[in-house]
Amino acid sequence: MHKKVLSIVAAMLASCAALSLAACHGGASVAKAATVPAAQVAVAKRGDISQVLTLAGQFQPYQVVDVHPKVSGYMSHIYVDIGDIVHKGETLAILQVPELKAQLQQTRFELQQSQQEIIRAQHEINRTEAVHAALHAQSTRLQAAAATRPGLIAQQELDDARAKDLSAEAQVDAAKAAMAAAQEHAEAARADNERVSALEAYTTVTSPLDGVVIWRYADTGALIQGGTNSNSQDLPIVRIAQSQVLRLRIPVPENDVRYVHVGDLLKVRVDAINRSFTGKVVRFTRDVNFETRTMETEVDVQNQNLSIDPGMYANTLLQLAQVRNVVTIPTEALVINPRQQQVVYILDSDNRVQVRPVTVGVEGSRLAEIQSGLEPGDRVILGGQGKYQPGEQVSPVVAPTPASETNQQTGGTIDLDASSDGGAQ
Repeated sequence: MHKKVLSIVAAMLASCAALSLAACHGGASVAKAATVPAAQVAVAKRGDISQVLTLAGQFQPYQVVDVHPKVSGYMSHIYVDIGDIVHKGETLAILQVPELKAQLQQTRFELQQSQQEIIRAQHEINRTEAVHAALHAQSTRLQAAAATRPGLIAQQELDDARAKDLSAEAQVDAAKAAMAAAQEHAEAARADNERVSALEAYTTVTSPLDGVVIWRYADTGALIQGGTNSNSQDLPIVRIAQSQVLRLRIPVPENDVRYVHVGDLLKVRVDAINRSFTGKVVRFTRDVNFETRTMETEVDVQNQNLSIDPGMYANTLLQLAQVRNVVTIPTEALVINPRQQQVVYILDSDNRVQVRPVTVGVEGSRLAEIQSGLEPGDRVILGGQGKYQPGEQVSPVVAPTPASETNQQTGGTIDLDASSDGGAQ
């Protein structure tokens, strides 16, 4: 019995020893595994990165003109009111200026009188030329006779004939000078007549362009002052806006000005009329506003049916930077080293850490373009890179990451899913 007990105790001791030995070997394996740290990694992929900017813009008329009359007068009739569509050359109003009619009649009389003066001057030229021709012929004959037979004609008579010839010639010159004066007077009378005729024509006020009357300042019977200079504070008759073409003005932030170019396309959404279309940048100020730090950028929008009213707001989506089929990695994989270089921590085939400099292109909010330093399939460590040393072996944990990104900077809202109708007409 005693031997049996001893055998059982010996077996139990042997079992304990075996278990202790196994435990020791297992603990060593766990400890060895624990020395290899885990690292979250992403795989470099090919994709697209796009930066877009949403901004609220406002529609403005292409031109706004205050229509002033050239002359002062009483409003005889006004044919338009606010909201009316007018065309270039269309009569807007008629002014009554009675004194202009009298001035016009006076200039007509002066013009007729100057023409009569020209006729009289021409007759005077004809008369003096005839007299001069007769006296010149007589003087020439006397001189010839005196030369042939000296002493036949008294010298006094020869001198008188010569004096009359010269006097007649002077009268011809005087008549021609009178003709020139009459012609100048006629030109002055004609110019004055044209001036007053033009003023009289200004009593009919016409539209300088195709547009819409957006305000009316005068009524029938009102005294209207002529807009004779740009400093005049007198009210116009009407204000006309050219609304068949609109300017969509968009304030682009200072940081994004470098991306704006003439010809750039952008999506436009006008919520007030439930319309979306594509526009094109046609001009920008090339000047950043000191207070708002924005640059005014304009898009011309055709609006032939006047469906868009000036003053309406629109949300726009402007493409800033875009790259396609490039190597992309998450931005959190980028690290700036002490030499101010951008580097990434990559894993080689043995899962050992390497530090590699990279050239970064377009950056979005989550992804960055790698222009050099990486190839598709390379694994880069995400975050906490300072915990790893070059050459250190790690246990990679691959995180799912996108290959492409559209980075939208919010400066307004736009319905990206709204259907496009090809533009406002």
